[in-house]
Amino acid sequence: MTDTQRWLERVDVRPEATPPALAGLVRGISAVPADELTRNDPAATVVAARQAAVLVLLATDGPHGPDVLLQQRAGTMRTHAGEVSFPGGSRESVDRGPVDTALREAVEETGLGPAGVDALAVLPRVHIPPSRFDVTAVLAHWRVPSPVLAVDARETERVMRVPLATLAEPAHRFQATIDVRWRGPAFTVDGAVVWGFTGEILAAILRLGGWERPWDSGTVVELDTL
Repeated sequence: MTDTQRWLERVDVRPEATPPALAGLVRGISAVPADELTRNDPAATVVAARQAAVLVLLATDGPHGPDVLLQQRAGTMRTHAGEVSFPGGSRESVDRGPVDTALREAVEETGLGPAGVDALAVLPRVHIPPSRFDVTAVLAHWRVPSPVLAVDARETERVMRVPLATLAEPAHRFQATIDVRWRGPAFTVDGAVVWGFTGEILAAILRLGGWERPWDSGTVVELDTL
């Protein structure tokens, strides 16, 4: 067994720590196949050389119901400039598994306190063809929310706690497309557009967690025009 395979098999989650507000989501997302989470990024059928993990961190203490931690990359970055994503990044040799990677990267990028985070589930691994990365999303509960910020302004423009109710607002949802290469769910969040892998996971969270509201999926916007 390779080090990468050992990393993949180390799944340190505590579903028993799921709060009532997230119970339906954890039940639903634990049983869903990869192609129902993201229709543009295929399930990883082989182990890629490049592995990454992201933290899908939900808090339940907000005044508007559950919210999710997102970050917007700096507009000066060479790749994915200005894009909104979950905290996360590449596996490093010190990481025991995807939960370790996702949490370490989130701490480095947002300064959150890791002791207040409970990993609840690991989502099916998908392959992102443009970057040639396999990505594992870790669903977690922010049991004790801590202050967050853009730790390195050269990489991150801002860090946001976005209520799921805001994402579910029909006026904030549309289908995005880039030529014929990509089409999928997207959101507007405080002047930014959330799309790609992040948009698809957020759409699945709304659907599986019971927060989705009827919206006009026939509204299609070319991202290059925004």
